[in-house]
Amino acid sequence: MPKYSFAEAANAALRRVLDEIPETLLYGEDVGVPGGVHGVSKGLHKTFGDRVFDTPISESAILGSAVGAAMFGRRPIVEIMWSDFFLVALDQVVNQAANVRYVSNGTMTAPLTIRTQQGNSPGAVAQHSQNLEAFFLHTPGLRVCMPSTQQDAYDLLLAAVHCDDPTIVIENRTLYHGAKAEVEINEGVQPIGGLRRRRTGDKATVVSWGAITHKVLEAAKDEDVDVLETVWLNPFPWDEVLDSVRRTRRLAVVHEANRTGGFGAEVITRVAEAGIELTAPPVRLAAPDLRLPAAPVLAAAVIPDTATIAAAIADLATRG
Repeated sequence: MPKYSFAEAANAALRRVLDEIPETLLYGEDVGVPGGVHGVSKGLHKTFGDRVFDTPISESAILGSAVGAAMFGRRPIVEIMWSDFFLVALDQVVNQAANVRYVSNGTMTAPLTIRTQQGNSPGAVAQHSQNLEAFFLHTPGLRVCMPSTQQDAYDLLLAAVHCDDPTIVIENRTLYHGAKAEVEINEGVQPIGGLRRRRTGDKATVVSWGAITHKVLEAAKDEDVDVLETVWLNPFPWDEVLDSVRRTRRLAVVHEANRTGGFGAEVITRVAEAGIELTAPPVRLAAPDLRLPAAPVLAAAVIPDTATIAAAIADLATRG
């Protein structure tokens, strides 16, 4: 199997769908000739020509054109350079793309894929560091996934492009140019949904998604806990999560997004609604409700670190 970095794995997935699906288009700001602000689409314009192209700086135009193209037979893959920039074009996604099935009585779909990236990296500052998955999860009709490994960067992007619903693939820029790992590239396209059981244990269930999952795994390496990475947030693997919590009867949710209104609250609420009697109060680890500082040392202090997560998991596993 070839070894890829996270960015190279996403590039390989884009190359495959452009090669196999003539209806695909790939575009966005600096996506074509420059190859993407983080190099994810590098070389694709040279191979696929005008099917991979640059756009003006207009997120509304990018997403609006993608909705129309998807409704009329194309499978556009567009990039919103920073997830923060999504907010100037929410109408195209929330009011238009997500509603196509509903307002057409199911006669039309909008199979578009939106790649974006979020998370903290040194110096990214407050307007480039927000974690916005909860915004999109609040909108019925949108599929959302967050890969954190090289293999999932490949597999989830393939699945997203093949999905007939508008699908948002949220990557994390801190992962793009890290270590390389073997990636299986010859398998069939996986269906959307499911989770990754990264560790198995009996003392607690730890649910996480996105890049912070790597911190969770390091923090939990000496603990007897289930670590469930929910790479798909919609559809969310509720049955698997609830089954794990019923067995362990302790729950922690860890995410990089802000605490209030974060999707961790939804996970804990669903567990409560299922009537699962917990041995100890659930734990929620998230960024505090503030803007991310520009100074790297201050920014690092905001996001839950490995030591904090490890202490919380160890405490939870012995409580009750």
